Amino acid sequence: MSDITVRAGLVFGILGLGLVGCADTPDTTEQPQGVSRECKTRTPTAAEAVAVDNSFPGGETDARPSFPDSITVPVYTHIITGSGAGDLTDAQVESQIDVLNAAYAGETGGDQMPFNFVNAGVDRTENPAWYGVGYGTAEETDMKTSLRQGDATALNIYFANLGDGLLGWATFPSDYEAQPNMDGVVILNSSIPGGAATPYNEGDTATHEVGHWLGLYHTFQEGCSAPGDLVKDTPRVAEPNFGAPAPGSVDSCPSDAGQAARPDLVENFMDYTDDVGMFAFTPGQTNRAGRYWVNFRSGTGNQ
Repeated sequence: MSDITVRAGLVFGILGLGLVGCADTPDTTEQPQGVSRECKTRTPTAAEAVAVDNSFPGGETDARPSFPDSITVPVYTHIITGSGAGDLTDAQVESQIDVLNAAYAGETGGDQMPFNFVNAGVDRTENPAWYGVGYGTAEETDMKTSLRQGDATALNIYFANLGDGLLGWATFPSDYEAQPNMDGVVILNSSIPGGAATPYNEGDTATHEVGHWLGLYHTFQEGCSAPGDLVKDTPRVAEPNFGAPAPGSVDSCPSDAGQAARPDLVENFMDYTDDVGMFAFTPGQTNRAGRYWVNFRSGTGNQ
């Protein structure tokens, strides 16, 4: 067993097997009726987040392990239906994968990440209990344990009719070793491109949740306080941004006198803006996702 594996195992104990960090329930008064850019999973404390970063060489520093220029990610799509409702077509699934590839390749305006998502299979399961699956429930465990495919490098996406106005949730790369069967992302089926969850129906709920699956936090993690989201080129954000504010128009954590302004990256995929308003990742987020892949998913972190 490598030293990295030992230290990662210690981190799992510290984190208590937590899933993707999300903000407390936001004010949804500006959100459309019945759905909001919201997830219910807990936000890790600053100490917990730093512990994960410190569990392998480089941490938040520039001395990061290298990662490949191109990384192929097989995508297993699980469509949950209930009493005949909620089915998605194969064309819709392909459209969702196209959205992921465009976002992570930087084609929408952000940094180019090395990830290439490839359809590895689609299955459909009629199960009313799973159709309305909630975070942290027995139904979620049953669903994932029954359906998940592949190893740590495989992205499993579960589409269902989530309740409570949720769009989705995900697991972190650092969770995989302890709970491999729970790994993946759960997405509201109507947020798929062309779905009914306006203004969250261009497929970027999946982009956002896959960002968590690759190791990214929300840009507003810790608000204006250190360590933020542990990415140096994403300015701190006091609270989630909603709607579609113009880039550069919000500065929720003003810089000290004499320092250059660092407005919120409202266009970043890891904020809570509408699909039409989010279109970019930063180079720092690329570095973080790449080194998390190497250390927690590809099995090459000790090379």
